[in-house]
Parts: sequence; C-alpha cells; structure tokens
Amino acid sequence: METARSLLITGGAGFIGSHVVRHFVRRYPHYSILNLDKLTYAGNLANLEDVAGAPNYSFVRGDICDLELLRRLFQERRIDGVIHLAAESHVDRSIRDPFVFARTNVLGTLSLLQAAREAWAGAEEGKRFHHVSTDEVFGALHPGEAPFCESTPYAPHSPYSASKASSDHFVRAYRDTYGLPVVLTNCSNNYGPYQFPEKLIPLCILNICREQPLPIYGRGENIRDWLHVEDHAQAIDDIFHRAPDGEVYVIGGLNEWRNIDVVRLLVRLVDEELGRAPGSSERLITYVSDRAGHDLRYAIDAAKLRRDLGWKPRYSFEAGLRDTVRWYLAHPEWVEQITSGAYARYYESMYGPAAAAANK
Repeated sequence: METARSLLITGGAGFIGSHVVRHFVRRYPHYSILNLDKLTYAGNLANLEDVAGAPNYSFVRGDICDLELLRRLFQERRIDGVIHLAAESHVDRSIRDPFVFARTNVLGTLSLLQAAREAWAGAEEGKRFHHVSTDEVFGALHPGEAPFCESTPYAPHSPYSASKASSDHFVRAYRDTYGLPVVLTNCSNNYGPYQFPEKLIPLCILNICREQPLPIYGRGENIRDWLHVEDHAQAIDDIFHRAPDGEVYVIGGLNEWRNIDVVRLLVRLVDEELGRAPGSSERLITYVSDRAGHDLRYAIDAAKLRRDLGWKPRYSFEAGLRDTVRWYLAHPEWVEQITSGAYARYYESMYGPAAAAANK
C-alpha cells in the first residue's frame, strides 16, 4: 500500500500548475491534493474542470503572501508536501511593474517556506518542499556556448528572472539554515494546452486563425529550448518522489528553436488545419522593436535528470505543437473566456477581489 500524502500545490489553476494538479490527482488517487491559487489573470479554474469533482481534490482561493492563511492550511490539512508553482511569470509585465513580481515571487515564496518550516519543525522526515523555477535565472547563452546545467552561475537580466533567482536563493537558505527538506528545479520554456494567450505559441496560433499580425521581437533570432508541459509534469513527479533532499535539477526539452522558426512552423501547422494554402499566413509576420534586456539564447542540459531518475521528454516538438494547435482550435469557448476576461469577472463575483474562500 502506497503512503497517502497531503499535498499542497500552489498556482494550480495556472498553465503549468493545472497540468501538475491533473497529473497528481489522476496518478495518486490516495493523495489529498489541495490547489491554492489567487486566481489572478493567469489563473482559471476552467483549466481543471475535468478533475474538479475528484474526491481527492480541493481548491482554496488565496494569496501565498498571506502567512496566516498558509499557517492555517498547513495545520488543518496536515500538509506534508508542497509543489510551489505560484508566480508572476511574464517578462514584459515584469518590466512594466517589477514590484508585483517581487511581492509574489520573493515574499510569497518566503511566506510559504516559513509556513512549512513552522509546521514541520522537528518532524521533517518524509516532508518535501519542491520549488519550481525557471532557466531564465541563468541569464543568456550565445551560440556555441554549453547549455545551462545545475552548476551554471546565476545572472538574471529581467525583473522577472531576478525575482525568481531571489526565490531560489531563499529556498536554498531555508535548507542550509533550518534544515527544511527541499528540492529545486529550473525548467525551460513550456508549451501545450491551457497556456495564457499572451505567450508566444498560443498568441501566434490565435492570431494566425484571426489573420492578425504575428509580432516578433527583433529579427526573431532569439533561441529557446521548448518543453511540453506534460513532460514537465512528469519530471516534477519523478523529482518530488525520488530525488534526494537538497537536489537541484534543470529540466529541458532538448529542443532549441529560433523564435522565427517556431512561428513559421506554427504558420504551416495552422494553415494545414484550416485548409489554407501552405505558408500563406507568413505574410502576417511583423517585426517589432526588441524587448529590453532580451536574452539571446536559453538551452538546458538535462543529463543529470536523465542519469539519476531516467526521465526524458516523450513529445517531439512538431507532434506536441500539432496537438497544441488542435487543442486551441477545438476549444474556442475557453479562448473566448480568456480573451474577454469573462472568467476573471466570474471569480470576482464568487469570491470578491481579495477574499480567500474554499470550494470542493
């Protein structure tokens, strides 16, 4: 009989978080899965409609900066594991308002660490705090440079990556200072269903469908390592359950692409799905002024994760991207609710702008 756990997943209504929640709810029916999410613009409970009625799933709306709420949840739910995904995550938004990113990503992580430390003091055995971070904390690579690995020095270039770097350091500090049982992961760019349409791949899919411009920073030469979100969820599962305390892993798709090549592939796939002439939507590509502090290249060497835990990505990029295109085309209601903001107004009517409420 496998050990039952009481698991807190923060940010579980977001893009990556919803896939992680779904994965754990379905894979571990003997676990109690609590999803804590503030339901900001990127959090949407419609992402979890298929597991919302599961007997091992519950939801609380709340802010990870609310230390008293966290203390209460740890005590009442007897939380013995945390997978921390809640974060502000869009670089452009961080450039416009860095204080929001510092509050959520730094102070929110610190509050969560403190709540776990207090709840588990003297009884750390069997507990686990898994902090999910980004490869952007490592800064930029140039063509030909070795990919990021677990020992790459931190060199963040945006307010977003600086806030995530700070949260990573607090996680390490809580292990070194207080003995908190932690693991830390830094992942490359994720893609897949349920991603908020401000991100490159869903934005381009929807704009191709609507025959609207496809804005590309600079000349589209920036390179990213793309990871299917379900491959990421499996890596989190493997690391959460099997990695030794204190370990750090980078997670990547072994899949580097220039932004312009990603967009051209999306054009081909969407045009095929819509029955248009192949490549006809390339006319929509529009080059815009480059983002401030735009890192040229990210790449991940996930050899340690493969060697230690046997993980490797299952999705090829073209197959995963085709599935993603088909998902967005098949879910116009979800897209409409997101782009219109109707889902956010609904949550305001249910919970109020700052309420912390629970539902089952």
